Amino acid sequence: MKFTAYILDVLTEFIYPGRITIEDGFFKEIEPIVVTEETKIDVDGLLVPGFIDAHIHIESSMITPQQFAKIAVRHGTTSVVCDPHEIANVAGIDGIEFMIEDASKVPFNFYFTAPSCVPATSFETSGAVLDAEDIGYLLEKEEVVGLAEMMNFPGVIGGDPEVLRKLELARASGKPIDGHAPLVSGRDLDKYVAQHIVTDHECSNFAEAIEKKQKGMKIMVRDGSSAKNMEALFDFSEKLNHLKKQDGFSIVPTEIIERRLHSPIFDFIVSDDKHPNDLLEGHLDKSVKKAADLGIDIIQAIEMVTINPAKHFGLHEGAIVTGAKADFVIIDNLREFNVLKTYIDGECVFDGEDVLFDVEEISHKNSINTSKKVADDFEVYFDGEECEVNVIKCFNGELLTEKTTAVLKTRDGKVQPDIYQDVLKIAVVERYGGDKVSNAFIKGFNLKKGAIASSVAHDSHNIIAVGYSSDMMAEAVNKVIDNHGGIAVVSEDFEDSLALPIAGLMSNEDAYVVAEKLDVLHKMTAALGCTLDSPFMTMAFMALLVIPSIKISDKGLFDGDSFEFMDVIRS
Repeated sequence: MKFTAYILDVLTEFIYPGRITIEDGFFKEIEPIVVTEETKIDVDGLLVPGFIDAHIHIESSMITPQQFAKIAVRHGTTSVVCDPHEIANVAGIDGIEFMIEDASKVPFNFYFTAPSCVPATSFETSGAVLDAEDIGYLLEKEEVVGLAEMMNFPGVIGGDPEVLRKLELARASGKPIDGHAPLVSGRDLDKYVAQHIVTDHECSNFAEAIEKKQKGMKIMVRDGSSAKNMEALFDFSEKLNHLKKQDGFSIVPTEIIERRLHSPIFDFIVSDDKHPNDLLEGHLDKSVKKAADLGIDIIQAIEMVTINPAKHFGLHEGAIVTGAKADFVIIDNLREFNVLKTYIDGECVFDGEDVLFDVEEISHKNSINTSKKVADDFEVYFDGEECEVNVIKCFNGELLTEKTTAVLKTRDGKVQPDIYQDVLKIAVVERYGGDKVSNAFIKGFNLKKGAIASSVAHDSHNIIAVGYSSDMMAEAVNKVIDNHGGIAVVSEDFEDSLALPIAGLMSNEDAYVVAEKLDVLHKMTAALGCTLDSPFMTMAFMALLVIPSIKISDKGLFDGDSFEFMDVIRS
């Protein structure tokens, strides 16, 4: 295939006209040309490299890799580096190999990282355990390009032998190690970085990101469904304050300060977790435009989703140069940044209207192994008229939580939630055969009645529920059990659910069907009073113990700062 087009060169940051020859899925020749009145430019638009998401969990989209690819190519994404630790926590090596096999059935570049923390901690029950031997096996696979986020930062800092063995195997493989170190700083961060952990996607403020950057880490700027850190990390006022402190500001020419303000000091833009309804609206194309709106140079923002991740993971793509994979996108221009067509291996996979490949339906087995629940399973008991309880305080668009307390009344020995204080019940039901239930209290959802439940609860994916009524919580959890996994919303007036029977995480349906149902559930949850933008994703992260400051597992309420369990009722 030969054609002429205007090309964005992310290596030089120039745009130039060129004649392109593609052979066997690679750019065979790219020849700059001089445009005259007689020159015919074949492509109406600008060629840019295909977009690469350097860190994403496909399972969070609630659709299979094949179905994910059908939506991603509409937005110019041609490659993803995905960490399958969600399904790994449910089904272990078999789950990872299922993802690799499913991904291989479509013309899309799926790369994988070996999940480093299955389970994320020893303070929860998961469906599988991956030890160092398992990690060594996965790192030998050609589809695996690195070690996935090392969430057990206390284990790294404390020198846990099993954790260090996994890191040693990754270094020996020559593949990079992703990090996960929220709010870790100072000497603890030094110990973490000393293990050659080279990226971090958990930075929630500018100062945190700068410290990690100065210590040699590459920063992934997260723009997902629940966690949106781009505004904080691209905050020009914070950047200017930092330059003033670091640069001998008074003698630096104004034009240099201006240029540095508009240059990203971070390395990648990533999704991490993306719900299907958000994915339909946009993927990295939307994030690049958002970065430009925040003042980042548009070409440098494109580099954060093309050449930067390609270089980091050693991928033969990310730039329109001779010898690279012919993965590219045609956009209208750098201002509107609309994707017109997407090509992978030189073949058109999205023609501006239709995706030009089909997907297969896959078989699945039930992964939910727990008995039906009753209201009493969701009660906290106290002998007295009232008591003070520890409470998880969550925030819209944040994974970090805060510890707070509340004084709650009791009725017949059962501690009651309080909608006036916005203190609701939260519970985690173990789904892997042990049948345990742990209960606590949470603030930030603003539900006035009813309950919501889900088998998506990072990272062990036990069933999690939030509600005002124990009866409704039992109904919501039982609906998830009946569906072999999924999300449920129930109240006295209505109920509905989304079935996710593939590992309790994914559906066989396409993204449009799943997103439509999820939208209905979001509206129902809002009708119950919830004020969160992504209530189910926020709820899912309330079980992720490795993100401070307070979370809950099937074994109890957990202090993420001291890394130990805490009492629900304060003494």
